Amino acid sequence: MRSTKQLTLNSLPVGHIGKVAYIKDNNLKRRFLDLGIIPDTIIKTERYSPLGNPIAFNIRGTIIAIRKEDAKNILIDMI
Repeated sequence: MRSTKQLTLNSLPVGHIGKVAYIKDNNLKRRFLDLGIIPDTIIKTERYSPLGNPIAFNIRGTIIAIRKEDAKNILIDMI
């Protein structure tokens, strides 16, 4: 069985892949669910903007930009 490291989505390095484990903020949970970010969703960090905020993620084949402050509320298991 593979060992996984859990971290927040904003700290996932570019080019790495993670699987959503938990969404912490209930106020943002509905927005994330509408974007397709649900538990067990595979997410890949594509790139950071020039100033580092927002961050572009590949979620279900779509590139979605998420602010760092919001990405801190998504816990992921690094794959």
